[in-house]
Amino acid sequence: MDNIGAVLVVGAGIGGSQASLDLADSGYKVYLLESTTSIGGVMAQLDKTFPTNDCAMCIVSPKLVETGRHENIDLHINCVIQDVQGEAGNFRVKILKKSLFIDPDRCTGCGLCGRKCPAEAIDNFNEGLSTFAAISVKYPQAVPLVYAIDKDYCIGCGICEGLCKAKAIQYDREDEILEVNVGSIILAPGFDEYIPDAANLYGYGKYKNVVTSIEFERILSASGPFGGKVLRLSDGLIPKKVAFIQCVGSRDCTGNGQPYCSSVCCMYTAKQAVIAHEHMHQIKPTIFSMD
Repeated sequence: MDNIGAVLVVGAGIGGSQASLDLADSGYKVYLLESTTSIGGVMAQLDKTFPTNDCAMCIVSPKLVETGRHENIDLHINCVIQDVQGEAGNFRVKILKKSLFIDPDRCTGCGLCGRKCPAEAIDNFNEGLSTFAAISVKYPQAVPLVYAIDKDYCIGCGICEGLCKAKAIQYDREDEILEVNVGSIILAPGFDEYIPDAANLYGYGKYKNVVTSIEFERILSASGPFGGKVLRLSDGLIPKKVAFIQCVGSRDCTGNGQPYCSSVCCMYTAKQAVIAHEHMHQIKPTIFSMD
């Protein structure tokens, strides 16, 4: 078999995007796959970054734009890998490209469809703390800026189809199968946050005011559900005290979590405690650590 000088990068968060840019700048053809409808991963959800508290979107956005525009990067969103055959130097990869129910080549990202859509969907970018239209982009600075219809919430009213001057709405658009030949595969799948409700820890899932770190990050964000104001989910009021419990799901010998240290919760707890007090001076943060 002849070696193939193309690379498949699976996952288009900050790691996958940077890997794709490095390879593309070196002259390699890159196929970049993302399972959601836009690139950026978890970093796009962050309000600030530790330790400088710089704006996360200000850091990641130029990288995402460069990734989306690079001539050596073939970006595919809303995709999953179905099959991989071959060996190092020559892989044949079968990819399922799930339908957006919109023609991405025609969509201009004007947003008229989303503003007029009467159906509401769960906003997963805001960790389910808010809703948005059933036809939407993942977040306002999304790359690519292409709208998608969530068929789980779409009521099929046809309003968006009638409004779209670009004729991009295609309710009957089907999934596609892509096949690519690559010499190497880079896995950059990101991570899923530990969800403590499975272990019934600290009332998460039972009490509205108990949230995970990424949920609190979206609360702190100016683009989040409360515009950066720290408000209780139960009643919309400003809390007087906020407790941060560290090591939930890590350094756990009970079997409910992982035995190793997460290596990150100390950093983002310090960041979030400082920012919460900066946003609302009446808040008194308290940090609970097992050490």
